[in-house]
Amino acid sequence: MTAAPSQNPRPATRLWATPVPFDQELCGLVLDTAPQLFAVVQVYGDGREGTDGWVVAWGLANGDGPTHVVGVDGRTRLTLASPERAVHLFTGQPGITARLVWLAQPGAATLDRTQAA
Repeated sequence: MTAAPSQNPRPATRLWATPVPFDQELCGLVLDTAPQLFAVVQVYGDGREGTDGWVVAWGLANGDGPTHVVGVDGRTRLTLASPERAVHLFTGQPGITARLVWLAQPGAATLDRTQAA
């Protein structure tokens, strides 16, 4: 029994010059599309002695897309146009301001959960 020749008139072409293992390609996709993680921190005081701060929410910013914010109490869940909108929502009590603190991305991805940050 012999194999029939391919009926495809165009030969297969590579999408890149050197082959990239699929797992590496998946990790690159994740890094390219990963949201930015930030905390919303409330601060009481003006930065001098006696100033205090605490995390009130965590958020994911999706580039120019929506921002998702979840309060640390688990009851507050928001979808906002930008991370800066969260600052306005968590500011308002006398003497308390809010600010964003961004987590730095290490620039690495893995398929192994035990190696994840």
